Amino acid sequence: MADNRFWAASTSEPKRAYRFVLNLNGVDSWVVTKVNRPGFAVTEASHQYLNHTFYYPGRVEYNTVSFTMVDPLEPNSTAYAFALLSQSGYSLPNTKDYNTISKSKSLKALGTPTIHTYNADGNIVETFTLINAWVKNVEMGDYDYSVDDLINITVEMRYDFARYDFKIGTPKTAVDTAAARKMSAGK
Repeated sequence: MADNRFWAASTSEPKRAYRFVLNLNGVDSWVVTKVNRPGFAVTEASHQYLNHTFYYPGRVEYNTVSFTMVDPLEPNSTAYAFALLSQSGYSLPNTKDYNTISKSKSLKALGTPTIHTYNADGNIVETFTLINAWVKNVEMGDYDYSVDDLINITVEMRYDFARYDFKIGTPKTAVDTAAARKMSAGK
């Protein structure tokens, strides 16, 4: 009988939380210390009939993605966050400036974020690409005399959808391989 335990297979390797790189316009990858993987929710609609309620799947809504950056003196992550805001179209109140934030400017400022997962050999095993991403929220961190921690900045991104591409392995449960490849290819 074959041994189906993952730890017994010499080729089995779980994905590791620290083997990632987030690629963004204007950010050195070593500055990003944490990013959550894109997730989604399926909305629901209900139909009531007599004493019963029946549920139907609705639309797909992607959850926001947040990443954390350490704030070194160089490159300055605080300056980067404010530059994103400015490049998105925001300017300080001024009666002669009618510039406003737009989606197209926000997309250009942030670029197309990609999150790569690596294996132990340094090869990319999966990539999440956030399509039409823009900055929704920025938390600048705290000053605190009682700690000697580094200052971290947390940025929350909203995006229209995420494309998932896997390079190694194939889905073996719950997902049809052809359907997963189709989603990966963005078709």
